[in-house]
Amino acid sequence: MSATSAPGAVSTAPAQKPGDTRPAGAKKARSPKRVLVYVLLSVGLLVMSAPFLWMAVSAFKTQQELTASPPVWIPTEWTLENFRELLDKLDLPLYFMNSVIVAVLVTVSNLVFCSMLGYALAKLNFAGRNKIFGLVLGALMVPGNLMLLPLFVLMSKLHLIDSYAGLVLPFAAGAFGVFLMRQFMQSIPDELLEAARMDGAGEWYIFWRIVMPLVKPALATLSIFTFLGSWNNFVWPLIATNDPDKYTLPVALATFATDPNKAGGSNGMLMAGSLLVVLPVVILFIALQRHFTQGIATAGMK
Repeated sequence: MSATSAPGAVSTAPAQKPGDTRPAGAKKARSPKRVLVYVLLSVGLLVMSAPFLWMAVSAFKTQQELTASPPVWIPTEWTLENFRELLDKLDLPLYFMNSVIVAVLVTVSNLVFCSMLGYALAKLNFAGRNKIFGLVLGALMVPGNLMLLPLFVLMSKLHLIDSYAGLVLPFAAGAFGVFLMRQFMQSIPDELLEAARMDGAGEWYIFWRIVMPLVKPALATLSIFTFLGSWNNFVWPLIATNDPDKYTLPVALATFATDPNKAGGSNGMLMAGSLLVVLPVVILFIALQRHFTQGIATAGMK
């Protein structure tokens, strides 16, 4: 009996796109798994973002809605009173500028110094290069809290307590940044750099004009991690500053929250201050998101 369908019979098999080599129905079979993945990712996103959304919305609630039971998720009346009271009781522009100055200086210094050392470890041949890279890897394994006491003693000996230099210099270059830039710069072809050297280009020209434009994704990744770490750093600014005029925003907000004469149990002001702390980091991540994802995906590839 012939397997050929009878003349005039209508085929019920789904039409297959030209060039699609998958068996008919394979795409349909995968759709439940894909839906399940989307559902799990959506639930994870909701769980991770719920505290941030609660904080952002609570900054615009009244005190009655903040203490209401059951909780009020969406305020019935949006208000800026929490921000006004926070500005009246806390010198927010001063602390905000302190955080901006420290975070920007730390980020820029890391971009420069980590890139320079990463380039040397990736593309220059010199005695002890592997040992230096081993020290960098070893530094990644040392908990940061163990370095607080030696750093404080060093900054005290240098008379840098209560200064921007004392807040910036201990974090001017990090082992993670050196490792990231070194791994990324290894993906640059050596032939490109050799051709530039044959044309008479010096190492500084090669580094600034050839290498740095090629590692923009890694620079964006490093800038986000460094700015985020410096902006949210609480322990070191708390240790290294005794003068309230040198407080960064997290330290000033924490001090304000523990002072009953200022905060007065107002959760709304604390939510407003927390939102102002988080907002610059969110804006920076959105601005550099494309470079950030590209840098994470391609770091270390050769």
